[in-house]
Amino acid sequence: MYDLIYKTSTVLPEDVTLAIKKAVAREERNSVAKITLDIILKSIALSSARGLPICQDTGTILVMIEGRPDKSIFRLEESIKDAIRKLTKQGILRQNCVCSLTEKNTLDNTGMYVPQIHFEPADRPTRISIMLKGGGSENMSTQYSLPNSKIKAGRDMEGVRRCLLDAVFQAQGKGCAPGILGVCIGGDRASGFLIAKKQLFRKLEDKNSSSVLASLEKTVLKQANELGMGPMGLGGKTTLLGVKIGHAGRHPACYFVTVSYSCWATRRYVVELNQKGEIKKWI
Repeated sequence: MYDLIYKTSTVLPEDVTLAIKKAVAREERNSVAKITLDIILKSIALSSARGLPICQDTGTILVMIEGRPDKSIFRLEESIKDAIRKLTKQGILRQNCVCSLTEKNTLDNTGMYVPQIHFEPADRPTRISIMLKGGGSENMSTQYSLPNSKIKAGRDMEGVRRCLLDAVFQAQGKGCAPGILGVCIGGDRASGFLIAKKQLFRKLEDKNSSSVLASLEKTVLKQANELGMGPMGLGGKTTLLGVKIGHAGRHPACYFVTVSYSCWATRRYVVELNQKGEIKKWI
């Protein structure tokens, strides 16, 4: 768990780095957008080479555990918290947990419901998914209830498209654009945010198994990048690096569209463990 969280904080996933490199090639020569993206790439390389955090905001820690239900789940939770405390002491994780009642920082990144650990039973070897999500990007996450007369969004895919473009437009580069959208269509207010955040674990180059959602992902990415906000909202052709959309069953009275906005520093890794609890492979 120490190795997994350390890498998540210091090494940006290859697919995200590649997307930023492609974005640099799209921007105009000597433009603010190109210069900004070049600086981001240099920062990514330095963080990896020196084993230092990709961003000073090392984010909120989300852990997804998939595997067979047994007593090892308790050892995993203990190992995760122990690793978090050690990495916080080292400065690889920033002290990002504040008690909402006392307003005091817990100083070790653990507290009430922190880290967030979710267990999903699965008949296969244990997989651990870790995400470090920055506070700025989390502030740009949002949820819509359709129909929405303000943006003329009905209960259909056109309405969903309008919601996603509105979310990007409202962000205006805040949350450290270029961003990645994780989206859930349906669900309830609580499940929508978790499912939307889980979409951010998908590789940027993958293709949605639903042809409807694959088309919508492509359309929203293209149209969002035509809005002109660009990196950090300073203008340019790259406002988003990717759009990943999932869906869930919903109550007939409800139609939620939930957006989990992630910054360019989308830090997430997945590993599979062997019987000894060691990393067998990186997914």
